[in-house]
Amino acid sequence: MENERVLLAALIFILLVVGSNLLIYVIARGAIKRGDSRWMSALKDAISKPMEGSSSRSMDELHRKVEELGKKGEK
Repeated sequence: MENERVLLAALIFILLVVGSNLLIYVIARGAIKRGDSRWMSALKDAISKPMEGSSSRSMDELHRKVEELGKKGEK
């Protein structure tokens, strides 16, 4: 009797997990097919954009110095 209750509870839990995952999948799929994917492009931009740190700032500064020297050399 008790084993049956445990199995029933486990089955209900599994069905809840699978059902909620399926529901989220359907919602996300519908949003993407509808073309309402601004959150997706924002996520892509956030991932692809390099972190703004001191190393990137120093590289930008170095790039500007090289450009300045190149302009001075042309004159």
